[in-house]
Amino acid sequence: MGDASGTRFGRMLRALRQARGLTIEELAEVSGVSGRAIGDMERGRSLRPQRGTVTAIAQGLALDEAAHAELLAVARAGRTDGGPAALKAPPCALPRGVRDFVGRRAELAVLRGLARGPGSAGPDAGTAAPPVAVVFGAPGSGKTSLAVRLAEQLAPELPDGAFLLDMQGLDAQPLSPQAAVVRLLAAWGAGDQDLVQLGPEERRARYQAVAGGLHGVLVLDNPGHEAQVRPLLPREGRLLVVVTSRHTMAGLEGVQRLELPVLDPPESGSLLRAVVGAGRVDAEPDAARTIAELCGHLPLAVRVAANWAATRTNWSLQRLAARLADEDRRLDSLSAGDLRVNSAFSLSYSRLAPAAARMFRLLSLVPGPDFGLPLAAVLAQVPLFDAEDLLEELLEAGLLMTHREDRYRLHDLLRLYARAQHRQEDGPERSQAAGSRLRGWLLETAATAGRRHGPDHGAPAPAAGWPAGPDGPEQAMAWLRAERANWLAAFREAAGLGEHAAVSGIGEAMRLVSDNWVSADHWVEVFGAAAGAAAALGEPALRASHLNDLSWAYWVGEGRREDALAAATAALDLARSCGDLAQQARAHNRFGVLDAAAGDVSSAADSCRRAMDLFMAADDVNGFLPACNMSLRLLEMAGRFEEAVATHREVMAVLADPRYADRIPESVRGITTMIAAYYLSLVHLNRGDWAEAVATLRPTRGQFEARGYHRVAAKAHLHLAHALAHRREDEAAAAEYRTVLTFADRVPAELVEQARSALADVAAGTPAPPTRFY
Repeated sequence: MGDASGTRFGRMLRALRQARGLTIEELAEVSGVSGRAIGDMERGRSLRPQRGTVTAIAQGLALDEAAHAELLAVARAGRTDGGPAALKAPPCALPRGVRDFVGRRAELAVLRGLARGPGSAGPDAGTAAPPVAVVFGAPGSGKTSLAVRLAEQLAPELPDGAFLLDMQGLDAQPLSPQAAVVRLLAAWGAGDQDLVQLGPEERRARYQAVAGGLHGVLVLDNPGHEAQVRPLLPREGRLLVVVTSRHTMAGLEGVQRLELPVLDPPESGSLLRAVVGAGRVDAEPDAARTIAELCGHLPLAVRVAANWAATRTNWSLQRLAARLADEDRRLDSLSAGDLRVNSAFSLSYSRLAPAAARMFRLLSLVPGPDFGLPLAAVLAQVPLFDAEDLLEELLEAGLLMTHREDRYRLHDLLRLYARAQHRQEDGPERSQAAGSRLRGWLLETAATAGRRHGPDHGAPAPAAGWPAGPDGPEQAMAWLRAERANWLAAFREAAGLGEHAAVSGIGEAMRLVSDNWVSADHWVEVFGAAAGAAAALGEPALRASHLNDLSWAYWVGEGRREDALAAATAALDLARSCGDLAQQARAHNRFGVLDAAAGDVSSAADSCRRAMDLFMAADDVNGFLPACNMSLRLLEMAGRFEEAVATHREVMAVLADPRYADRIPESVRGITTMIAAYYLSLVHLNRGDWAEAVATLRPTRGQFEARGYHRVAAKAHLHLAHALAHRREDEAAAAEYRTVLTFADRVPAELVEQARSALADVAAGTPAPPTRFY
């Protein structure tokens, strides 16, 4: 017996059917839904019919859009009001595998053989180059599904798991090898703050070291050319790399190439049986063969056609085959090589409800490879629940795929088809309005997410008709990372259209988040465009701010010292011209960093002193504190120990000053205290004042690692251990050395080796700690 919502839906369905003078059998005939299923719905036994089934019935009843929407609303009335859940997947996680995967036994056997081959076990497993497979084939041939299936089959044998990275080879800006290295290291546990301390060569070395120690599978999905892939191939270890591409990747040497053809007829039949049902396929084998042939045996097209048939259980497969043949005469511009696949797409598309069809067309405007539910809601101008229903209908029709739990993506062939339908049915005015709406929401939400990392980050009210933005810094960062390709594309479009205020606003907001996402590869582009926008607006102080950010991005992100110096110099000149003391201070800070990198630490310390004075003159205490810490470090490096100690006293005095109690965020206070203590400890260590070094470092234990600063944490423990060893507190020193060993695979190997060697010396009763510390 059904619940109240099921009974209400059943009564409504029965009334609609009877009003049109249809029997259950007649409705079954015109809708394709079985009579038994319709009867169960009318009697309340089917409590939550699928949206695709309801749509098929609505089309059979010839309901208009309003009546169709009402029927759908009643069908989903039992849903809770908590909003769709946003499940967080780890970076580079595999997408969900296809449940009804069929065939490809020979290809899977070859790949399993590679994974279990001679180089995958035995004493030489860690030194031989691991196997690499290139799986290539036509679009829609199931390359990614095959790689995911392989990872699922090998899961019990892979202690380190499986990872998938979309190389975005078909995008206007494919993923660079440098960005790929950063993303994979992050997926393997490297913290963002650790990565920023490494130069490009050091990151590549860390990548090779970590990859060499993994026993798992890495799928590099959809690269555009060999140069994207080559730096990511491990030189040793047991990490099987599977490259999926439309190209043979002929320039890669020493790889196993595996072409993925279309399905053979038995495999196409198996796929139809898996999706539609064995009974229906076995009852009409000729029709099933015709369907597969009309789809060119391409897995994507066969699956789309099969999903269409699965929701219309009362229609014969012969009827489906006839419709496919008819659709083949319409809109046949889409092809994959010489395979015509639009017949399956057109048939499924033509049976969508109008709202779902509109959503499908609009999704072709999404610039990135995947998207979240709020983006779809904004694009279609519907509430979140309605957007979720529409996406579910597209999923049921096989016209959309899930991607990492809470995200969706269109296959690129379906994107092309949707774009063609969009041009044909919606026209340029509607397309421009939808694109503008999406761009506006992406830019506004990105700016809001950036501002959530500032000291005054109260949640703003969402714009009318838009979903609420991310709540809190953590969710804001998650949104920025997940929607990166989409908001960055919107930013580029805004820059091209001359929307200077929006572009500059993004630059201001991203300055607040960039320090927490230093490994991203888009900061030079963002801050450079923002500086250009500020110049167009005639705002010299704002342009100086963006130029200081650009200087930071040039140096921290790309190691381009001369460009960073030029940007900081231009920022200083502009700030002086308009009397902006804070931006003058920031420019001097940049000079300090760049002089230190060139080896002139004394001059760098003087630049930081000027920055400190200017920040105080500008009453910018939150700029003053990091400048103090930088100055403290540079003074220690220059051997100006007394000045360094005095600077530490300045830092602590400002932190204790009640005038600044409410102006310094607790997070800034904690990090400033911790870093200042670490830099002061270097002064004590290099003076040989072991007792003061121990007293300074002990209170910092656990603080650096808690914030993800693993490299500094390991060095702090190592330095503390050395100071204790100098004091012959051997047991305490050994405990600190052992703590450093726990950072293996997260910090440079030399730190761990130093700790291991020193631990052995302490155990032997012959400690020999260093006397110079860096």
